[in-house]
Amino acid sequence: MRGASLTSLAWLVSLALLIACESSSDPAALKLQAMSFANSEWSEPVHLDAPVNSPCQDQTPTLSKDELALYFTSTRRGGLGNDTPDGCQDSFDLWVAQRASRDSPWETPVNLGPPVNTPANEAGPALSADGHLLFFYSFVGTGQRDIYLSQRRGATDDLAWEAPVSLGPDVNTMDSEAGPSFVQAGEDGGGTLYFYRGAPPNTELYSVSIMRSGVTLGPAVAVVELNSPVDDNHVSVRADGREIFFNSRRLGSILNAGGQPSFDLWVATRRNLHDTWSTPVNLGATVNSPVAEFHPNVSHDGRTLMFIDPSSAVRGGLGGFDIWMTTRTVNGKEES
Repeated sequence: MRGASLTSLAWLVSLALLIACESSSDPAALKLQAMSFANSEWSEPVHLDAPVNSPCQDQTPTLSKDELALYFTSTRRGGLGNDTPDGCQDSFDLWVAQRASRDSPWETPVNLGPPVNTPANEAGPALSADGHLLFFYSFVGTGQRDIYLSQRRGATDDLAWEAPVSLGPDVNTMDSEAGPSFVQAGEDGGGTLYFYRGAPPNTELYSVSIMRSGVTLGPAVAVVELNSPVDDNHVSVRADGREIFFNSRRLGSILNAGGQPSFDLWVATRRNLHDTWSTPVNLGATVNSPVAEFHPNVSHDGRTLMFIDPSSAVRGGLGGFDIWMTTRTVNGKEES
C-alpha cells in the first residue's frame, strides 16, 4: 500500500496537470473552451456501412484524436474466438479501422491480436489524446469485468500495443468495472479515468486520477451527481473535460414498447474542471429511440458522436448492434 505522503504528493501533481489543461498548452483544448455547443443540435444519425459494421456484433466505438483510426469491439470472424454457425465468433475482440483522411472511406478493420486480445472477451477501447494509452475492459472469470491498460511506444502503429496490465484495486474490485473514458491533462501527462462499476439493475459512474504510467492516485470515487437509482454506464468525456455523455435508462428516457424507460444517451456539462456536473439532459428523439442506444464516444473536437443501437429493430443496418454517427456544429460563442 502506498504511504499517505506519496499519495498526497501524487494527487497534487495530478491536480496541477488538470489545472494546466484549462489554461493550456493544447490548442485544441483552447479552441474547445472558446466555443459553445449549447445551441447546436445533433444531426440525424448516419450508419457506418461495411467494412466497419458487419452482420455480427459491432460495439463500443472510439475515435483517435485525428479521427483516422476507429477502435471498436466485434464478434466478426478473424478474431481469437471460435467460429459459430451464424458466421461470427463466440467472443469479442478489439479491432481497428483506418482511413487516409477524414473524407476518406474506412479501410477493412484489422484485429489487434495478442497480447491485447485473448480467446476471452475484450471490449470498450478508450484512447488517450496522445495515442499512447489504450484502456479497455476484459471479462475475468464467470462474467466479472476488469479494466486494463496497454501502452505503445510508436506514435502511429495501431498494432504495436504492449501486454495489458490490470489497473489494480483502486479501480478493479470484486464487482464488474467497464466502459472506460480517459481525459488527459496535456498530452504528456496523466489525467482522469471515468468508468462504471456494478451489475444491472444498478451500475454507477466512477472516476479516478491516474498518472501517465498508469499508476492510480487513490481509490476511485462515485460521480454522485450523475448517478441514478438505475443503470448509468459507458461514459465518454469531451477532451476539455467539460462535457460528459453516457447511457442510462433513468426516468426521462424514451419509453420502450413495454412502457418502460429505454436505454438512451444523456449529457451533462460543467464550466470548469473543479465544478460538479450539471443535471443530465436526454439527447432527444433525433438520436435516441424507443429501443436502446449505448456506448457513446465523442470525438476530440466535440463535433462527432458515435454510438451503437440494435439497428435492425429501428433504423436498419447489417444486424446485431451496429455503430452509428451523429454530428453537430459550434456556434462560436464563449461558453457560460
